[in-house]
Amino acid sequence: MLRYVIKRLLAVIPTLILISIFVFMFVRFIPGDPARRVAGPDATLEDVEMIRESLGLNKPVLDQYKDYMLGLLKGDMGTSLKTKRPVTYEIGLRYSNTVRLTISSLAWSVVFGIIIGVFSGKNRSKWQDYFGMTFAVSGISLPSFWLGLMLIQIFAVNLKLFPTVGADGLRSLVLPSITLGASVAAIIARFTRSSIIEIMKNDYIRTAHAKGLTERKIIWKHVFRNSMIPVVTVIGLQFGFLLGGSVVTESVFAFPGLGSLLIDSVNYRDYPMIQSLILIFSLHFVLINLLVDLLYAALNPEIKLQ
Repeated sequence: MLRYVIKRLLAVIPTLILISIFVFMFVRFIPGDPARRVAGPDATLEDVEMIRESLGLNKPVLDQYKDYMLGLLKGDMGTSLKTKRPVTYEIGLRYSNTVRLTISSLAWSVVFGIIIGVFSGKNRSKWQDYFGMTFAVSGISLPSFWLGLMLIQIFAVNLKLFPTVGADGLRSLVLPSITLGASVAAIIARFTRSSIIEIMKNDYIRTAHAKGLTERKIIWKHVFRNSMIPVVTVIGLQFGFLLGGSVVTESVFAFPGLGSLLIDSVNYRDYPMIQSLILIFSLHFVLINLLVDLLYAALNPEIKLQ
């Protein structure tokens, strides 16, 4: 297994290089001049050119990319054009907030999604199934910004149970995590239901019924574990999306995380910050996919890591 993990980690390097090239070129097609944003609207053309030269933006694109990659190899992601502080420092201030929001969102959505999916699949075409799938369709269909605003109006403004903005304490995580995790719980519920129904069609499940095993024992001992393999894939992908896709939710709740930092950086044309954030989001996906592969072997011993 160690050899497999090392090979997968080495494969990350060319993937991140390709992503860095794409992101580096893409951000330079964003309309707007970062040198002008730094200089201010009243700066003269001479001032703008001086700032462009100090930032290295007057160099050829290939030279700029080479300088950026050499900095990355040294652990230097550059300096934020907006705050004039190291990018690593700015990301470090917000990274833990995004991780806490992501974990809290994923925790409740996995628990509720799997429970609803199991009971829907176990009671196919019954009221439990219709109730569960109504929840799933609603969770996927509701826009996150609308759900967030409704939660703020009801639980923060009217009932005054939770704060409306910020990241101070566990109470400030409740509404954003519900908003962020609603669609994830719905997706997990649908995949769990489909997987449960598919597994229950197998011969060994009919054999277990013929042996007189209880329904609960069949579901939780024989059906549940085998049905979790495709669900684990979905959970892993959703975890990656939550880490990088919390932009809307963080904006609605003024939550100081990486998503809101990315929005601010795009608005300011902060090239170093945009590049670094997207690289970090990409690295999250790669490492999560590796973790999912390792979980496959733990859930089903017949799966061998080659």
